[in-house]
Amino acid sequence: MSIPSNIAEGQGRMTTGEFRQFLGVARGSNFELQTQLEIARFLGIGDPGQIDEADAISHEVGKMIYAILDKIKG
Repeated sequence: MSIPSNIAEGQGRMTTGEFRQFLGVARGSNFELQTQLEIARFLGIGDPGQIDEADAISHEVGKMIYAILDKIKG
């Protein structure tokens, strides 16, 4: 929930700098999610296939966030 919420909040801000800041927060939340998935994998919590799928989606989201950040360099 944190990742899309931060992207949306940043988009609603008044400046590109604020949007970049919130994209950075969303990127940090994505890294946090990847860490939580890795911990779950290590501890054997949850379905391994679903963890792998969530991890793959998270990596794609990370690429998208990076692409937006790269496009709005300023």
